[in-house]
Amino acid sequence: MKLKEFDYLLPRELIAQEPLKERDSSRLMVLNRQKLTIEHSSFSKLPKYITRGDLLVANDTRVIPARLYGKKQTGGRAEVLLLRFLEYEGAGAQTWECLINSRRKLKPHTELSFSPVLRGEVLEAAGGGRWRMKFCYQGSFAAALNAAGKTPLPPYISRGDHEIPEELDRERYQTVYAACDGAVAAPTAGLHFTQALIDEISTAGAEISFITLHVGLGTFQPIREENIENHRMHEEFYHLGPEAAERINQTRRAGGRIICIGTTAARTIETLAVPDGTVQTGEGFTDLYIYPGYTFKAVDALITNFHLPRSSLLLLVSALAGQELIQKAYAEAIRERYRFYSYGDAMLIM
Repeated sequence: MKLKEFDYLLPRELIAQEPLKERDSSRLMVLNRQKLTIEHSSFSKLPKYITRGDLLVANDTRVIPARLYGKKQTGGRAEVLLLRFLEYEGAGAQTWECLINSRRKLKPHTELSFSPVLRGEVLEAAGGGRWRMKFCYQGSFAAALNAAGKTPLPPYISRGDHEIPEELDRERYQTVYAACDGAVAAPTAGLHFTQALIDEISTAGAEISFITLHVGLGTFQPIREENIENHRMHEEFYHLGPEAAERINQTRRAGGRIICIGTTAARTIETLAVPDGTVQTGEGFTDLYIYPGYTFKAVDALITNFHLPRSSLLLLVSALAGQELIQKAYAEAIRERYRFYSYGDAMLIM
């Protein structure tokens, strides 16, 4: 299949630049794969589409303030985006894989100062525009990063003069159930949930279980291969504990549905699923790439946002719902002025 088959033209004004006042006030487009129908609803009405015995699987990764602005010894500046923790190098030092944006060509041993208690040294190129970088800090790394770092909003959020407080992004570019530090981008399908909505779903007889996938470069890396089969995903760390695995398997045996909150949750359980739809516990790194032709083993339904054209996320939802239905749904979403991407509206694929 060709990448151009997964392209579409989106008016720029439909790219959501900030969150709505209330998380669950976003719109919800409901796709029925069997009936090939499209329904318009609101996210606050999600419980009406959930039935007793269903299990929602959510990604509890927590976004770290991974964007850093540093100053070189020469006075020049560089922007650093943390991608993945690599190793500790003794007390007060650790190594990360990063993207670095600098006006001048980077060289190994270039030093950057981010704050009085956090500095970095460029070690070596890691390929694909990535670098290994050593960070030295006083106190804890988390505290130093929290003070110096910024929310790693995606590049399509460009507000110009209309800035909103960093504190708002730190709260809203994070799910209410985030627990495990490590993501450099939000699992955006979960941004619509409130604790009250989760409680309402539980009252209706459904359950929610948590897996962890630290969203990184792999999820948002653009596809550059014209033949989509040739694309390769970057690895991302996942963890699926025994309690969550058992709940998934019990739901499967009882005939309930596995409803994934987001593509990252879907990729995680598909990584660990066996042909009968049950999953194994485990942790590691996944580079699972799902595109049309893939047969889902464990996922019955998916809650997701609207994704960029020519992206692996768009290919994943096309694999689940069918390419034709997704194309029809996206065209309708544009006509109906849905809000797109991270802070945008949601879709439920049943």
